[in-house]
Amino acid sequence: MPDWTYVPLRGPAAALLGERRSQRTALRLLASIGSRPAGARLIARAFGHRHPPRHLAGEIAGTPVTVRLGLSVPPAHAREAVRAMPPLGAGVIEVAPVSAADVPTVREAAAGRSVPLLVRARDPETAAALAPYVDGFTDDDPRVVRVSDPSVTAAAAALREPGGVVLARPQVLVTAGPGWFARVTEAATPTEPAPSLRDVGRDPRRWPAWWWALLVGLGMTGAGLGAAAITLGPVLLWYDRDYLGMTLHELHAANHHLVHFLQHDRITMAGTMVAIGALYTGLAVGGIRRGRSWAREAYLLSGAIGFPTLFYFLATGFVEPLHTATAVVLFPMFVAAVRRAPRTPRWRPVPEGPEAERRRALLGQLLLVVTGAGLFAGGAVISVIGLTGVFVPTDLAFLGTGAQALETVSPRLVPFIAHDRAGFGGALMAAAVAILLLSAWGWRRGEAWVWWTLAAAAAAGFLPAVVVHGVIHYTDFVHLAPVHFGIATTTTGLLLARPYLCARVRAEPAG
Repeated sequence: MPDWTYVPLRGPAAALLGERRSQRTALRLLASIGSRPAGARLIARAFGHRHPPRHLAGEIAGTPVTVRLGLSVPPAHAREAVRAMPPLGAGVIEVAPVSAADVPTVREAAAGRSVPLLVRARDPETAAALAPYVDGFTDDDPRVVRVSDPSVTAAAAALREPGGVVLARPQVLVTAGPGWFARVTEAATPTEPAPSLRDVGRDPRRWPAWWWALLVGLGMTGAGLGAAAITLGPVLLWYDRDYLGMTLHELHAANHHLVHFLQHDRITMAGTMVAIGALYTGLAVGGIRRGRSWAREAYLLSGAIGFPTLFYFLATGFVEPLHTATAVVLFPMFVAAVRRAPRTPRWRPVPEGPEAERRRALLGQLLLVVTGAGLFAGGAVISVIGLTGVFVPTDLAFLGTGAQALETVSPRLVPFIAHDRAGFGGALMAAAVAILLLSAWGWRRGEAWVWWTLAAAAAAGFLPAVVVHGVIHYTDFVHLAPVHFGIATTTTGLLLARPYLCARVRAEPAG
């Protein structure tokens, strides 16, 4: 489990299953998934864990490790720990203390290891029995610090010491959550100052990835505002009228609700485009510019879903020139923005704050992740409807007619509406991926840009949708229920997370 499920759901799970049983269940679930190579990669990527910096590699008891951070567990937990902890960021597992009776248990645990397994044996006979099966034996080396306090700052400080090794006891993860390893690794990572606008230069060939990413975000915002202006003004452009073979007045004469219906689809699409622009701008300036690899991945995955939706025209039959032109202009910039992953960490190390503040923020994070997942599901459903049936029952009830009757108005009218609807579904999925991954991977104290990015995207996406439905009197409860649910979860999540994300802190010196 990531921290944003572990911490908020820990209490209810303990009440339902019992505290010890719920902890063992969570550990066994992670161990079951992490024991498989694909499962381990899934955990590491889904939880936002990245390869630790090279300077954190070293050795313990003569055994090389990729990161001098791990876990010290009793023999009873060894098997699950060996399988569950490496995908979470542990670079070594110590089993201690081990007696002769524990040898079979440790041997079984060692068989499935993906990181070094070390043992603190009670006696030489036990050490000799385990020597062929484990990677080494620990002793009272002063460089090895075994911590019971979940303080990230203290663990990172010990890890910065030359040759220092930090081994957490199980209670640390029980208290702080499984994201503790990643938080310590990040806190111990040396960083450099982030570049400013003056560092960009005038030669496009030398523009950094974050600048290209920012231009795409600004381009999406401008395109969304332009689409909104057209929708609130002429509604149809010349190529729309040519495709339909009808004017706006003729559409209104055919069905008094039809123009309003087109406006409601298009204004929600425009709001979603502005939301994507806000998300891409935030990821560019707040994430990619500061060397956050996860920000580039969130940006990449969102765009990889959004840009291909241009080809929905293969199903709808309507090619919109402005939509196509926007995609053609922005796509090369998008490629320039994501072609290379950031290599140099440039974020600000921030001290820990009150634990109660973090726990409330984690509940807010869970709500935002749920919102992102719900928006993605909604976008997928809208895309499918747009590419197949086009209308839902509440649409036809609002229009006061049927799909066949609309086809008699113009044989191209339904494909025209299908293009708008499917395009909105694709844009919503792209925005949802960015929201979900920014929420899942970007929660850190003092990262106010995350809060403002999500707030701006929510305002741009939800507000036009609510207003336009009210203005045209399309207020069916079932139709708008997902929108109101999204507003409720987003608002609650942002309120809970604001003290944490927007905390005014003095940055610590870079490690």
